[in-house]
Amino acid sequence: MEPATTISIADELLIFLPSARRRARQEVAHDGTSTLGHIVEALGVPLPEAGRLLVDGVPVEPGHQPAAGEEVRVEAVSRPQPVPLEPGQAAPRFLLDVHLGTLARRMRLLGLDTAYHNDMDDPALVVQANEERRVLLTQDRGLLRRRALWFGAYVRGSRPDDQLRDLLERFAPALSPWTRCTACNGVLAQVGKEEVERQLADGTRRSYDVYGRCTDCGQVYWRGAHGGHLERIVEDAAAVVAAAGTAGAAPGSARSAAS
Repeated sequence: MEPATTISIADELLIFLPSARRRARQEVAHDGTSTLGHIVEALGVPLPEAGRLLVDGVPVEPGHQPAAGEEVRVEAVSRPQPVPLEPGQAAPRFLLDVHLGTLARRMRLLGLDTAYHNDMDDPALVVQANEERRVLLTQDRGLLRRRALWFGAYVRGSRPDDQLRDLLERFAPALSPWTRCTACNGVLAQVGKEEVERQLADGTRRSYDVYGRCTDCGQVYWRGAHGGHLERIVEDAAAVVAAAGTAGAAPGSARSAAS
């Protein structure tokens, strides 16, 4: 019988496996040269989505070379997942790929520093993520497999509501709602009505007195007809972050050694 390594995979990671091999236990032929990281990605799981890697119950690095007969466990990343922050930085910075424009706008509504381009290719995304220490969010599994990427995460869900919840549960970032331009990510500053009234329609000028303006692109903001809908997004997001933070602080909660 050909020697093999037994690998058990966390349920949360099974979505990355091809349907024909979507099962929690896998028998992988032992070739004596492949690293555990290579084996995990060959199964379909991008390494940024893998948490602790355990061999016979002992944590190992992705460069470990499994021996025949070893029992390997691939865990999912812990939630909330820690992100290295620079001094004075309250929340992670993010960069989203071209398919996540609606999510980007919602994250900016919540005050998260969120870069987004609708015309940037994969190599350029990796360069910007690394240079600006941004967490790259994507649904492109190939992009997450790029070795040069310092920190990436797969966004689960097809609807913006589900995508936002997944992001908030995963990172539980500190929120600062109503402080960023949803169009360009610039910081908003409060301005007097007289400073922006030439940019306002007559109905808006008569109905509202409090305005903000983007310090980068000049876009003017006020609480308009969609204010109730946006308020609900903000309130729901705050509740999700609070719940995620509480779960992460619970006694005995797991922390990913690979984070």
